[in-house]
Amino acid sequence: QVQLVESGGGLVQAGGSLRLSCAASGGTFSNYAMGWFRQAPGKERQFVAAISWSSSSTYYADSVKGRFTISRDSAKNTVYLQMNSLKPEDTAVYYCAARRGIITPRHDQYNYWGQGTQITGSA
Repeated sequence: QVQLVESGGGLVQAGGSLRLSCAASGGTFSNYAMGWFRQAPGKERQFVAAISWSSSSTYYADSVKGRFTISRDSAKNTVYLQMNSLKPEDTAVYYCAARRGIITPRHDQYNYWGQGTQITGSA
């Protein structure tokens, strides 16, 4: 059973930056593709970014492309989401997720989820 714990959330002004971390345990980290999703109040969970087990493939939602970067450190069993040029509309709870197999933007294809971390962007 894989456990995921996110950290790094907080309040940030428009144009600012934050880096989220997701620490994985309980499984072989290199077996899993990792994804970041977000959910704003009253809205459905939305794909943000994903990275393959080998880091050779990444995939981003159009809304964050060029601003966010996903990466992973296998030595630390951690996946990161570097968020730059933040906008108020980036405000949401951010979740990391893991799945065996190829990366996908579909949240229903991920088997393991963290508890989420809040990002609040102010104008």
